[in-house]
Amino acid sequence: MALFKKRTVGKPGEWYYCLEHKKVEEGPECPAKDRFGPYASRQEAQHAMDTARERNLEWENDPRWHDAPRPGEGPRSGEE
Repeated sequence: MALFKKRTVGKPGEWYYCLEHKKVEEGPECPAKDRFGPYASRQEAQHAMDTARERNLEWENDPRWHDAPRPGEGPRSGEE
């Protein structure tokens, strides 16, 4: 257990979306593992989950991600 807790430092005007508390924060209040950001505005941070959902959908439908194996290459490890 750490004796000293490192304080999360942020700047005024930087906005974050906390995944743990499901709220917008200015500066970061919560650890980096629990937040998205920084965003330039409060409104951008409020839409963080929508932005993440849109980016995930784009990534899942990216044809470069679903390329067929090259000739001579078998299935990847763990795939059947």
